[in-house]
Amino acid sequence: MKKSKIYQIRNIGIIAHIDAGKTTVTERILYYTGKSYKMGEVHDGEAVMDWMPDEQERGITITSAVTTCQWKDNDIQLIDTPGHVDFTIEVERSLRVLDGAIGVFCAVGGVEPQSETVWRQADKYAVPKIAFVNKMDRIGADFFNTVDMIKTRLNARPLILQLPVGVEERFSGVIDLINDQEIYWDDDSLGAQYSHRPIPEDLQEIARKYRDKIVETLADFDDGIMEAYLSESPIGPDKLIESIRRATINLKLVPVLCGSALKNKGIQPLLDAIADFLPSPADVPAIKGVHPESGETVACEARETGPFTALIFKVAMMEGRKLSFVRVYSGKMKAGEEVYNPARKVKEKLSRILKMHANKKERIDEAGAGSIVGVVGLKDSSTGETLCSPDRLVLLEKIEFYEPVISMAVEPKTHSDQEKLKQVLEKFMAEDPTLIVKEDEDTGQTILSGMGELHLEIIISRMQREFNTSVNVGKPQVVYRESIAEEAEAGAVFDREVSGQKHFGEVLLRLTPLPRGTGNQFRSDVAADIIPDAYIPAIREGVLESFESGSLMGYPVTDVAATLTGGSFKESQGTLLAYKVSASMASKEALAKGQPYLLEPIMNVEIFVPEAFMGEVIGDLHARKGKIESINPKGGTQMIKAVVPLSNMFGYSTSLRSATQGRGVFTMHFSHFDR
Repeated sequence: MKKSKIYQIRNIGIIAHIDAGKTTVTERILYYTGKSYKMGEVHDGEAVMDWMPDEQERGITITSAVTTCQWKDNDIQLIDTPGHVDFTIEVERSLRVLDGAIGVFCAVGGVEPQSETVWRQADKYAVPKIAFVNKMDRIGADFFNTVDMIKTRLNARPLILQLPVGVEERFSGVIDLINDQEIYWDDDSLGAQYSHRPIPEDLQEIARKYRDKIVETLADFDDGIMEAYLSESPIGPDKLIESIRRATINLKLVPVLCGSALKNKGIQPLLDAIADFLPSPADVPAIKGVHPESGETVACEARETGPFTALIFKVAMMEGRKLSFVRVYSGKMKAGEEVYNPARKVKEKLSRILKMHANKKERIDEAGAGSIVGVVGLKDSSTGETLCSPDRLVLLEKIEFYEPVISMAVEPKTHSDQEKLKQVLEKFMAEDPTLIVKEDEDTGQTILSGMGELHLEIIISRMQREFNTSVNVGKPQVVYRESIAEEAEAGAVFDREVSGQKHFGEVLLRLTPLPRGTGNQFRSDVAADIIPDAYIPAIREGVLESFESGSLMGYPVTDVAATLTGGSFKESQGTLLAYKVSASMASKEALAKGQPYLLEPIMNVEIFVPEAFMGEVIGDLHARKGKIESINPKGGTQMIKAVVPLSNMFGYSTSLRSATQGRGVFTMHFSHFDR
């Protein structure tokens, strides 16, 4: 394997709404770069990147898969991410380690709800993007409408670099505005052969108009182009490419291309655009971390000669073994050497380093800055943790995870399943930080909490399929929260002898309701001569632990401020245990007095329905206590935006299908908790 210089690496992700064609685009990229010898189709369950049986059955991407391919001297490390909102964490952690992204949009649907979510995630990590308008061959395809939606919905500044030749079934190729030519594909070679020819006469005027627009737009950012534009000097393709690259990397513009991945058109120019416009690891600002002891900022320059720094962005169980996916930011790692995990303060051994191609692996001896590789041998380290060289410590920012909104009870079917269940769930939790497993003390059941019905359904299916563990499943339950309606005060004393030692602690607390979404707070208004400062952290811990299960139905308590208002202290008898327990007792009593009430998760729901079924769908939403926020016409269908309590949304997909003869679709994501 030839060593690629760091500026020839492109770490990119493919992001989009479910069904925009991300995996099909990825499959074509792998075929045209020579990485795979045949095209896998999602609808046949044969896509290389959708290698899990659940993905092949459902025709959706569940887990982000990593692969590497070569195009014109560039090493493209590619991550195909899921589009379904239940697997948002896969997109989040992939974007955290990528340098660029391709947003794939359906030319018929335009910018769909989940496209907005993933685009915002990319904005959060300041990832430069290219937009690819896919499915230009479909009935109802509208290139310019999609570009307008990118501008209005995503607040991006799209720069059209290609125009479609023909539309719907007449779509035959694209006009390359930078090089002033038409590109058309040979259908007999499955799109592998493509040619250039002059722009047809009937399209020359529109091509000139949009090429002028490219120059005008770039003149806003580039003085050289501005001078050439004002003096009417010719501007060559190389100068344009260089200028577009700078503007894209600086997040000023989003180059827009078009094609039809399923019909094998438009992929090679997209690969050129990845190489021309998206950054190498050396083109983006050095990632910054902190020194775990001194707290000072440490910049990790993207070069192989620097000290080693890497981030674990994903853990997967493959064939029963733990495989950690790692992005190397600086320095080099070699198979067999030891690295340090500053978060856990442990040394780890890199047994093997693997170059990944979906679920296939190739052993390599070392990986340098900019690489994305799999590592075997990390025992304690998990998602979001840093690996660094023991000589220069650095801690990179962790990845944020989402709160689960839905739970279901599972119980093993047989005695042998019972023994396996705990180990299997531990493996899933190591893989997926949005899956939370708890034991219900009252019923003895195991409760799984996740991001949605589909998320939990797939976990259950994988238990059976990959680990041969069968479970009975309870109906999905909503994860509620509790809060209080009014201020309440309570005190408690803990005065006992435990194994020969006296323990004493007295605490007075006041609990106050806070505005929705504030979270819980604690402060002390007590002087050190009443309760010494050393005991305040134990009191805080006791209060916050008591908030983990409320007095009404045992759900976590939120949006409550606890203030320590008084108490007492006895010399030689005051202990951390006593204050923690008395704080917990006082807090429980105050919660019960404060008129507790339940909060339920409210979901943002977007429903796309044909005009004819509007009445039925709206009636059904009202019956589910939904509040309709807006109705917008969108390409022959109506888009209804509503907020609905999650508890009323179970089984909604079935009733929406039957109400709309299978033509309605919806997406749903968590909005907030409310009474």
